[in-house]
Amino acid sequence: MAQIMVDSREIAVAEGISLLEACLKNDIYVPNLCWLDGMKEAWASCRLCFVEVEGEKQPVAACTVPIRDGMVVRTDTPAVRELQQSALELLLSVHHVDCKNCHANKKCALQDLARFLKVKLKPKHLENYLKPVETDETHPWLVYFPNRCVLCGKCIQVCRELHGQPLMSFANRGFDTVISFQGLEDCTDSACESCSACADACPVGALTTKDVLASL
Repeated sequence: MAQIMVDSREIAVAEGISLLEACLKNDIYVPNLCWLDGMKEAWASCRLCFVEVEGEKQPVAACTVPIRDGMVVRTDTPAVRELQQSALELLLSVHHVDCKNCHANKKCALQDLARFLKVKLKPKHLENYLKPVETDETHPWLVYFPNRCVLCGKCIQVCRELHGQPLMSFANRGFDTVISFQGLEDCTDSACESCSACADACPVGALTTKDVLASL
């Protein structure tokens, strides 16, 4: 076990895990979108989990920092909050904010983060850029909303855990990056059993089942 200090609180944590996991498992909240319990490798895609670590020149993403004995960490400094707020605003600038018409309304991680970080869901100083395709219904059971997706990778991660080889992946680059369903012909047999685990893991309502939408 390693002894670390987080926000003036001393905690004992297992060596080998990430700083983000150590904080979350000790009820120290660090904003994040892409972390899943048991992840072996962090996606580090949301850029929300910044913290300050004594000895580091600038804030670091907590999901990428392995625990070491004697670490001194601050999760709530002005510099940390400013970086987290900027990261969230950038995510919202490419997000279709239409909460009242979204099935994830009031259960959305972006709404929770906006409240915690005191960020407006529609930042006025940033232009909103959306992808031309609003809805992808090519999958037999799933519906994907590219302009709600934050590219956290949780759906890919849970699919990999269930099937060994994920039946979805990231496609394209930069602003055009989306979730792509691999081998749709495989989705009609036992390779994809419509378990909805990927949709359940989505924190923002970007992925859901056709049955859920039909029931609304």
